[in-house]
Amino acid sequence: MHSSLQNMEISHPKPNLLSNHLHHSSNNNNKHPLLLFRLCSSELVEAINKWNVGENEKEHCVLHFDNQDFKEYTRFDDFPFHGQSYGGIFHVVGTCNGLIFLADDLYGYHYKFFLLNPRVRKFVKLPKPNISCFSHGGYNASVGFGFDSKTNDYKVVRFVTLEEKGQKGKSPPEVEVYSLSTGKWRMVTALPPIVAARGREPGAFVNGALHWVALRKTGNKFLNFVMVFDLGEEVFREIALPKLSDQNGDEYWVRVSISAYGNSLALFQRGFIHCLSIWVMKYYADASSWTKIISLADEGLIEGIPRSHCMRKAICFRKSGEVILEMYGGYLVSRDLKTQEIKDLRIRGYGYTFVDSYVESLVLLDKPNQPSQLMKRQKRKRNNNRQDKFYCQACFYGFPFCSSYIPGFDCEYDMNVIL
Repeated sequence: MHSSLQNMEISHPKPNLLSNHLHHSSNNNNKHPLLLFRLCSSELVEAINKWNVGENEKEHCVLHFDNQDFKEYTRFDDFPFHGQSYGGIFHVVGTCNGLIFLADDLYGYHYKFFLLNPRVRKFVKLPKPNISCFSHGGYNASVGFGFDSKTNDYKVVRFVTLEEKGQKGKSPPEVEVYSLSTGKWRMVTALPPIVAARGREPGAFVNGALHWVALRKTGNKFLNFVMVFDLGEEVFREIALPKLSDQNGDEYWVRVSISAYGNSLALFQRGFIHCLSIWVMKYYADASSWTKIISLADEGLIEGIPRSHCMRKAICFRKSGEVILEMYGGYLVSRDLKTQEIKDLRIRGYGYTFVDSYVESLVLLDKPNQPSQLMKRQKRKRNNNRQDKFYCQACFYGFPFCSSYIPGFDCEYDMNVIL
C-alpha cells in the first residue's frame, strides 16, 4: 500500500476517507509504532556553521519501527524546502497525525512556516503571522502545533514574549493561532499569564493541549511552571512543577524541558556537569504526582563511544517507556529506565536532531501544493550578501550574537529573561 500511495488518483478525497484512514493508521500504530527522526549529517552542520549550504548537504527524515528490532521502515530524502531557510535548516517544532510542522526561527526573525505530510508529499506554507519584529519590536517566541478534536482542525500557536526597553516580560505576551481550516492567523482573546516561555525549548502536545515550560518572577526569585494552552477552548492553565533548585528556591538557571509521556508529561532537568534528572507526572494535571524516576550521570556509556561523547540531553520517550538520549558527538541511544540497559541505536544526528512518534495519514492530500517555483531550491548568496553582524532571536533586536553563541545550540541568553 505504501509504495503505491503517491499514485492514488484522489483529486478531492472526502473528509471521511481522510479520517477513516487516520483511524486505521492509529490502530495499526498501536501494534506497529513508528518513530520519526529528523537527522543532519556532519557535512550539513559544518555547512550551516559556515553559512554555505550546498546541494549535497541535506537533512533526512527517517521512520523506524519503534520495537525491539528498530528496523528502518522508510525515509524521506526528497525534503522539499532544502535551502529555503535562512540558516540552512528548519526547526522541527512537532508532529501530529502525519503532519510535521517546520519553522524558520533558529536564526533571527524569519517567518517561513510549513505544514508537511511527507508520506503524500503535500505541504502548506503558512502566511506571515501578525506579530513580527516590525510590528512589535524585539521578542522571543515559542511555537506549538497540535490537533483540535473539538473542531477537527490543526492549529499552530505562537506565544510571543515582547521586549520593552530590552526587558522581556514587562508587557503581557501576545498569542496568535493559525487554523489549517481557515488558512489564517488570528489573535487569541484569552488573557495569557505574564510570564516568559523558555524560547525554543521543546514543548508537548498532550490531551488536546500544548505545554511549555515558562518562567515567572515572584519577589526576587524565578519559578518554573508548565503553561498549558487548550486548543479546543483556547484558554490557558498552569501546572506546578516540583522543586528544581536548592539555590534559595531561585530557578533562574535551571535548565528544563517538557516531553509527552504517554497521556501525561515528563520533565527533563539538565545539570551543568553531564547529569540529567527525569521526572514524570503519574496523573495528568495532578502536580502532586510528579515523581523523580532517575538521575543520570555519565556512567552508562556505550563501548566504543569515547567519554568525551557523554550524555548531552534527553529527547523523548519510546512506546516501551525507554528514553532516547543524545550523547555528545550526536550518538543516539535508548535507555531502559528500569533495567538501566543502554542500546546503541546506531544513529548519529550531529545536532538539530528531532525524534517523536509518528502516525501515517492522508492529511493534506486534498490541499494543493504551493506554486512549483516554491519547490525549487532558493539558494542564498550568503557570501555576497552576508553582513558582519547577525541577529539572535533570543537577544534584543539589533544586538549582534552574544559572544557565547555556538551555531546549533541556543544562545545562553534564551534563559536570560528579565521579568
